[in-house]
Amino acid sequence: MQRYTRAGLTFDVRDSGPPDGTVVVLLHGFPQRNDSWNTVIDRLTAAGYRCLAPNQRGYSPGARPSRRRDYRMAELVADVGALIDASGAQRVHLVGHDWGAAVAWGVAAEMPERLATVSPVSVPHPAAFLKSMLTSRQGLASWYMVFFQLPRLPEWLLTRRKGAVAAQALRRSGQAEAAAQRDAAAMTEPGALTGGLNWYRGLPLSNLRDSNQQISVPTMYVWSDADVALRPTAARNTARYVDGPYRFEVLPGVSHWIPDTEPDRLADLLLDWFAAHPTD
Repeated sequence: MQRYTRAGLTFDVRDSGPPDGTVVVLLHGFPQRNDSWNTVIDRLTAAGYRCLAPNQRGYSPGARPSRRRDYRMAELVADVGALIDASGAQRVHLVGHDWGAAVAWGVAAEMPERLATVSPVSVPHPAAFLKSMLTSRQGLASWYMVFFQLPRLPEWLLTRRKGAVAAQALRRSGQAEAAAQRDAAAMTEPGALTGGLNWYRGLPLSNLRDSNQQISVPTMYVWSDADVALRPTAARNTARYVDGPYRFEVLPGVSHWIPDTEPDRLADLLLDWFAAHPTD
């Protein structure tokens, strides 16, 4: 599978591994694309898994609607449901980093019957995150989410000097040099940055009541304690919102960019978790 469609949009997909292998869906975050999973995918496919990593809404050139409302969480979740359907699998292992983790939480809440496991990386359960915005320093750490609501200014700033400003910001947050250059360059593609920012701009139009749903799917949440964007309070409180089997893994001294900076450690955790919860 190289592409799949939903509601008139066409999504690019990296499909790797044996066609008859157990399916693992990997969702990237902002401002990344599916190539942020490359090393993790190599490890998973070597173990016999079939990995599907889409460029999500706003990132695939054929899936960049212009309206903020088209980036509501319900739409992002439905995109993943369509990918699972297109894969031919009844149940999959779902992994997501950053915004991909937020979508993974949503999929686990809305269609648990399609998941064998869910493994959000970095981003905590949405209810834990929202509560932490009012009760901890998370609100200050999330200042950029407010800035991204502004029209045009974030695009202008982040694409200055052919993406050099964006690359510098990524490096300051702990991203490796090569990955920062890769992701900054992708931002300069026409429409790509606005597509990614629209995930933030669509957030106020999403139904926040959906964020309180308990998760019954076996859940492994992976967080790193040197993440400057996601503070400890929500990470530690995420367990309150999982009714199913739950595993909380902390990577000490690791930045937000876990799939890029610690792909082997992440792959080891995923392989162990998948083996404990097979799809059959």
